[in-house]
Amino acid sequence: MTSPEEETAPPPPPPPPTQVGEDAAARAAERRYEGLTLVRAKAVRGKGAWYWAHLEPTLVRCPETGRPASVRLRCSLCGSAFSASNPSRTASEHLKRGTCPNFSSSSPIGSNPNTTPPQPLNSIRPYNNRKRSLHPVHHAPALLPAPPISAQPIVLSGGKDDFNALQMLEDSVKKLKTPSNLPPPPNLTKAQIDSAMALLSDWFYESCTGLTVSSIEHPKFKAFLQQLGLPAVTRRELTGPRLETRFAEAHAAAEARVRDALFFQVAADGWRSPVSSELEETVVSFSINLPNGTQVFHRTILAQPNAPAQYAEDVMWDNVLEISGTGNSTGMSGEETGIVRRCAGIVSDRFKTKALQSLENRYHWMVNISCQFQAFRSLIKDLYHELPLFYNVCTNCTKLATYFNTESPARTIFNKYVLQDPDGPVSPLRVYTQGGDFSTILLMLDDIMASARVFHSLVQDESFKVVCLEDANARGLCEMVRDRGFWVDLEVVHALSRLIEEMAHEVEEERPLVGRCLPLWEELRSRVKDLCVKFGIDEGLVKKVLDRRFKKNYHPAWSAAFILDPLYLVKDSTGKYLPPFKFLSSEQEKDVDRLITRMVTREEAHIVLMELMKWRSEGLDPLYARAVQVRQPDPLTGKLRLANPQSSRLVWETCLSDFRCLNKVAVRLIFLHATSCGVKCNVPSIRWAAVHGRTRVCMDRVNKLVYVAAHSRGDRKEGFNEEERDLELFVNGESEDEEEEEAIHESITF
Repeated sequence: MTSPEEETAPPPPPPPPTQVGEDAAARAAERRYEGLTLVRAKAVRGKGAWYWAHLEPTLVRCPETGRPASVRLRCSLCGSAFSASNPSRTASEHLKRGTCPNFSSSSPIGSNPNTTPPQPLNSIRPYNNRKRSLHPVHHAPALLPAPPISAQPIVLSGGKDDFNALQMLEDSVKKLKTPSNLPPPPNLTKAQIDSAMALLSDWFYESCTGLTVSSIEHPKFKAFLQQLGLPAVTRRELTGPRLETRFAEAHAAAEARVRDALFFQVAADGWRSPVSSELEETVVSFSINLPNGTQVFHRTILAQPNAPAQYAEDVMWDNVLEISGTGNSTGMSGEETGIVRRCAGIVSDRFKTKALQSLENRYHWMVNISCQFQAFRSLIKDLYHELPLFYNVCTNCTKLATYFNTESPARTIFNKYVLQDPDGPVSPLRVYTQGGDFSTILLMLDDIMASARVFHSLVQDESFKVVCLEDANARGLCEMVRDRGFWVDLEVVHALSRLIEEMAHEVEEERPLVGRCLPLWEELRSRVKDLCVKFGIDEGLVKKVLDRRFKKNYHPAWSAAFILDPLYLVKDSTGKYLPPFKFLSSEQEKDVDRLITRMVTREEAHIVLMELMKWRSEGLDPLYARAVQVRQPDPLTGKLRLANPQSSRLVWETCLSDFRCLNKVAVRLIFLHATSCGVKCNVPSIRWAAVHGRTRVCMDRVNKLVYVAAHSRGDRKEGFNEEERDLELFVNGESEDEEEEEAIHESITF
């Protein structure tokens, strides 16, 4: 309890301005000292400038108060002190210009290998910088007193009691087995060991696409675990009890997610994946898309190569029944039929016109669409077959790349100029073969475009001119390289292919919803039109190819989801946010009516059409419409993305509950994905097991390993995968030490 006097006592007076200023200066000096110490420690490890081996930060304190007053740089060679405001300038003026009396003969710069002057006692060992160590570093001999001479007589080796040589050999063997410079392993508790081994197994399962099971028993990896105080891990343990436990946990978590969802979508990916031979099975992966935006890996199967539509239909429907938790599709009860209705549809990369439509006709509540990623990739195939300019350029590039890859004299001359061009491609050039994957067309065009300087230098080479005199094919290719029209056409085809490939890559990364399909294709048409205007080519033929591919992949759900998604509502002159019916054609408006009435019962058909008319005339409240359409920049890519991707569906479930029938259709359509790109799984290991270990036990273990790895990778929330990280490292990994140090200086707040 406090007395009244204490409760009414005035607050303590604020510190004087002089004291506040001194505190701020002291904190600034401490931050400056800590920053320079961090830079110097990094430099000693070989990741900084050379002069930090001779300059040492020193914190100067005020004699009266003892507070930090300033930071000085002390030369470890001569003991001089300098200001720490500009270390680089201090090093240049004091060390390089000869001001320091001990630097000229002890520094790597201007060192004399024949002189070994004395070093100060507190000097540090110069680090070995991988980029800056251009001169040898000389170390002064230690000035130690000579050991006293023993007065005992020298005993020569020999005799039955002389075991000195044997003892020396035994000591040497012990040193080789257990190096004395390594610290003893720590004594970990059982809980720490169990936790570490669990983390290690999780890392292995997540990285099993790039690791083999046998790599866990590598001798050096075992020695690494032993040095950490951890027991060795065996292959049997990773593919035995630990795998069973992790699989049971992942399977239970996946079933719980699917069970809690009102409905789901099945994604079948892999039907179109290329195989090496007709006898090799195709690996098809099935994933589950949930309304909350998450994706759950389900399973992988080995499908027949070039499977017919009926086979694919049976496989996909069996997986729908398995995910729903029902038995055989024949003779389903009313309760089982209600459970199967939770499957809102299937998105697959093949069999649109047959298997998917057949399932839609049998089960009216389903919406089965083809993958838009594969549709964009198929555009390159369409342009190759239907656009003469595209076909001619690809044919000429194939001839050019094939000749300089296979003909020995021409390949030798080509490689000579490739080595002289740092921006040139890697030999051999990539070539598209008839009947192969059309994605290699863009790779071939990239190589030819990057080799433009190489080819222009090559045709001027005297050795290649001799080859042209003896080879008619070389003469024809030489004329083609000198023809400016070939390079102009190549630039056009390359730009068109690159545009389509970039949009396909964006579709694969973003995995757009069904409502995004119409704006996506409209964006492609606009960008292709701008490209045609830029290069002065006929837009009509290219537009014809695009329209044909659009009609082949079009589904009425595109138009219906585009109309029902509040994200695409348009503000009219009265301030209302109305569905964008004006962007649809008359046939697409009919598709909206037909699809919506198909997805409800016959008794609800007329009700849902009346609600659709009300939605068309009234739309959504402006407050909720603006909230749905709020976008914010992505911290990783900088692109504008929706602040709440689930807001469109949530608005229908809460604010638009008056639309009793249209509500049920909208919430199922809006969340559907337009791509079959699922969680990445270890396809090579499945194919290997299918070829070399066709037993039930082997396939069961491989499938469980793939299941655990897929769920582990799918649970991580990272901006990009390991391959992109590695590519960024190889492309941008090299940097100058001084630039790195300047970046460190800028990041420190003094």
